[in-house]
Amino acid sequence: MDTYFITGTDTDAGKTVAACAFVQHLVKSPQNVAVMKPVASGCYWLKEQLVNDDALNLMRCSNMNLDYDRVNPYTFEAAIAPHIAAADNAVVIEQEKLVAAVEWFNTQQTDSLIIEGAGGWQLPLAPGLRMPRVVKAIDAKVILVVGLKLGCLNHALLSLQSIQQEGCEMVGWIAIQTELEPMPRQEENLASLRELLGTQELANIPYVPEWSEKDMSLYFQ
Repeated sequence: MDTYFITGTDTDAGKTVAACAFVQHLVKSPQNVAVMKPVASGCYWLKEQLVNDDALNLMRCSNMNLDYDRVNPYTFEAAIAPHIAAADNAVVIEQEKLVAAVEWFNTQQTDSLIIEGAGGWQLPLAPGLRMPRVVKAIDAKVILVVGLKLGCLNHALLSLQSIQQEGCEMVGWIAIQTELEPMPRQEENLASLRELLGTQELANIPYVPEWSEKDMSLYFQ
């Protein structure tokens, strides 16, 4: 099973759009593609279950029949940093539980598992635990989503540096226009990203209204 971890240059960088597009791309391969959103805050109640829109969108793109709890093991209602939400609910986010959740997919004839993170790369999960340690433990390949907005060059380079320092492999990046109006000098910024990141550009995704209802795989090279 190939395991990919989708992280972003910051919050609202377009991770869910990019992750769903990547899932759609792999499904066309064809592959059995499973999805995870291990930790999510900003959840809401649906039919007596706490759910997250990012996880539900990923599930809609997957071609495997998965229980929600398998996709999203940790759910928190408050739209705040997950480790704070966990503390408010007397919950400790555990690396062992997350690793076991990933390993379960190896028993399900899964070709690829796409995992969408929360926030940016260095997300705190619990005292002494940040997301990079989990990514390292599951030996996931990292894909960086770069939201095309002012500051993206600095954020992308710092993220790449941190990914490498944590001993993880960044196998590519996805650029995404997160607002209707493109950032100033967007093409020049894209050229700079291609020069500076030194890894494969997997996709360049424009701003797409109502993206969840569309085939986003066409933006992959």
